[in-house]
Amino acid sequence: MSDRVTAAEPRSAAPAAAGSTASPHIDAGDAGYRKDLKSRHINMIAIGGAIGTGLFLGAGGRMANAGPSLFIAYAVCGLFAFFVVRALGELVLYRPSSGAFVSYAREFMGEKGAYTAGWLYFLNWSTTAVADITAAATYAHFWAMFSDVPQWILALIALAVVLAANLISVKYFGEMEFWFAIIKVAALVAFMLVGIFLVATSHDVGGHTAGLANITENGGIFPNGMMPMLLLIQGVVFAYASVELCGVAAGETENPEKIMPKAINSIMWRVGLFYVGSVVLLALILPYTAYSGDQSPFVTVFDKLGIPGAAGVMNLVVLTAALSSLNSGLYSTGRILRSMSLAGSAPKFTGVMNKGGVPYGGILLTAGFGVLGVALNYVMPGEAFELVLNFASIGIIGTWAMIMVCSLLFWRAARQGRVTRPGYNLPWAPYTQLVTLAFLATVLVLMWMDGGIGRTTVACLPLIAAALVGGWFLVRGRVRATAGHARD
Repeated sequence: MSDRVTAAEPRSAAPAAAGSTASPHIDAGDAGYRKDLKSRHINMIAIGGAIGTGLFLGAGGRMANAGPSLFIAYAVCGLFAFFVVRALGELVLYRPSSGAFVSYAREFMGEKGAYTAGWLYFLNWSTTAVADITAAATYAHFWAMFSDVPQWILALIALAVVLAANLISVKYFGEMEFWFAIIKVAALVAFMLVGIFLVATSHDVGGHTAGLANITENGGIFPNGMMPMLLLIQGVVFAYASVELCGVAAGETENPEKIMPKAINSIMWRVGLFYVGSVVLLALILPYTAYSGDQSPFVTVFDKLGIPGAAGVMNLVVLTAALSSLNSGLYSTGRILRSMSLAGSAPKFTGVMNKGGVPYGGILLTAGFGVLGVALNYVMPGEAFELVLNFASIGIIGTWAMIMVCSLLFWRAARQGRVTRPGYNLPWAPYTQLVTLAFLATVLVLMWMDGGIGRTTVACLPLIAAALVGGWFLVRGRVRATAGHARD
C-alpha cells in the first residue's frame, strides 16, 4: 500500500484483531522535510508558543476591564492549554508528523475530520496573522520616527520581512524563533526582577506606591465583579494560540521522543511563572485603572518609572513577540496545508516544496490573507485588532477541540487494542478530554454573552460551518480520486 492510500484512509477502516496493533499509519505529507530543528529550537519554540502577543499587547486592556482577577483567567486558560498540548504530545510520540493533528484526524476520523481540522487551523492562523501585523504596526507607532507612517505600510513591511525568512529554509525559521523566544523570555525575566524589587521596596511608580494597596484600595481582586473576568476568557484563550506549534515542529526534528516530553512539560511552569506571575506583578505595581488597551502594560510600567529608554526597549520586545507569532503562523500553516493538499483537500499549489524543503505554497496562501489584513488596517486601523482577534479565537477553539477529539479517539483505539499509547500520555483520560471540550464550549457561550463583536463572531458560526460543508463538496471528488489513484 502506498503512502497516499494510508494518508487518505482512516485506520479505523480496517481494525486489527483484539490485542494486536495495526500497521503504522503513514502520511504522504511528511515526505521531503529536513530534520533540521534541534533540541534548543524545539524548547524555545515551546516557550515562544506559550508567550505571545496576547500577553504583551492584550493584557493591558483586559487588566483595565477585569482588574487583578485577570490572573485567574490566565491560570484557568493556561491549565486547559497544557491539557491540549499534552494530548498532542502523546499523539506526537505515538507518530511524529508535520501534519500534526490534521494527520491524526485523518487516521482516526477519516478525511472529513482532517479537512475540518486543517481549515479551522487555517482560520486560526490566517486571522492571527492579521492580528500580528496589526500589533506590529501599532508597536512601531510608539517611536516618533514611525508615528507619521500609515499603519497599513508598517503592517506590510512586517509581513514582508517574516515571509522572506520563512521561505528560505526551516533552519531560518528555527533560528529566528529561537532568538525571538530568547528576547521574550529575557524581557519578562527582567520585568519580573524589576517588578519584585519595586514591590519589595514600596517604590513610587508614577505617583503610586507599588504594593498590595494597589489591589486592596482599588476594589480588590474583582473591582468590577466576576463577570468581566469570565467574559475576557475568550480573549485570554488567544494568548495561548501557539502552544500546539511544538507538535507541528516535531515532524522536522530528530529524536522527538527525547525532546518533546521535556519541552511540553515545561509549558506548565512557564505559564505559571510568566503569565500569572507577570499579571500579579502588574496589579501590584500600579492600580488596574492605570492600564489601557492602547499600550502594552509592560511599556506603561517602564514609562511611568521614567527610566530613559526603558519603555522603548520594552516596546521593541513586544514588537518581537508579534513578529514571532507571525513567524510561527506562516510556518505551521504551510505544513498543515501541505498535508491536506497531498490528500486532495487543499489546493494543489499548497503541496509544493522548494529546494530547501519548505512548503512555500501554503505559506504564501497564509501570507495572502495577511495582505488582506494590510487592507483592513487601511480601512479600519482602530478596530482591526479586536475584529480579527475574535475570529482567531474561533479558529483556536476549533483547533483545540479537534486535538482533544483526536486524543479521545486515540484513547478509545488503545482500549480496543488497535494502537499502543506511549509511556508519555495525557493523564486522567478520557475525563481530561471531556472536561476540556466542555470548557471550550463554555468559552463560546461567554463570547455570546459578551455582546458586540464577540456575539457577532459566534453568530457567524453557521456561516463558517456552511463554508466548511460547501468546501467539502468541492474537494471530495479530488480526495476520492487521490485515494483511488494511489490504489491503482
